[in-house]
Amino acid sequence: MDSITPFQFSLIYNAFSFTFATMAATTAFLWLCRSQVAPAYRTAVTISGLVTAIAAYHYLRIFESWSESYSLKDGIISGTGFAFNDAYRYVDWLLTVPLLLIELVLVMRLSPEQTSSKTVRLGSAAALMIILGYPGEIATDIPTRALWGTLSSIPFVYIVWELFRGLGESIEQQPAVARDLVRKARLLTFASWGFYPIVYMAPFAGITGATATTVIQLGYTIADIVAKAGVGVLIYMISVRKSQVEAHGVAVNAH
Repeated sequence: MDSITPFQFSLIYNAFSFTFATMAATTAFLWLCRSQVAPAYRTAVTISGLVTAIAAYHYLRIFESWSESYSLKDGIISGTGFAFNDAYRYVDWLLTVPLLLIELVLVMRLSPEQTSSKTVRLGSAAALMIILGYPGEIATDIPTRALWGTLSSIPFVYIVWELFRGLGESIEQQPAVARDLVRKARLLTFASWGFYPIVYMAPFAGITGATATTVIQLGYTIADIVAKAGVGVLIYMISVRKSQVEAHGVAVNAH
């Protein structure tokens, strides 16, 4: 076990607890408010809630695993003999990362052909990125971590290209009142996803032991909140604005 300090233990402990509450609250908000958007966008909002629901479950398991791995008594940290199971993160990402891209595509309401093509390509690339990253995450040496990190970056670069080049023209076709929010959702997705590799490379900067554990756990947790809860709320706001525009258009045509 790493020689983690009581402060580091409590910081990570509270971060996991806060994130579980954030994901659970966002799920409730999205699912309860989905009736406020047009039927065409309810799938996107439902998937956004599904992403945060999956994340809430896994953060509960991460929280429990962290609590079982260390014992804090009289201000002294000691290992319990149970290893912290960080695989929960990758199981979570394998499910939620493809869904994050799918919800972004769905809320844009492209043609059926474009929607099908982009969801399959982006979803597959996202899953491959997570699968390739896991061996490096659990590696105990820098060269192995670097190898799998490099391989994982290949589908990541493709996803970034799709977000900014492949979806660029489609974003310009969005209603004016929602266009800026769609751009923000795309940028927030890219920014939060770009934070993961930075955290992943923490050991390359010579950060080791308990400090590395703290940096990695807090970094991934912050990125998860932004990528899932933050983008999920943006998806809902985009859906509301587009629903209002389309409802107004129907009303105008009716007269």
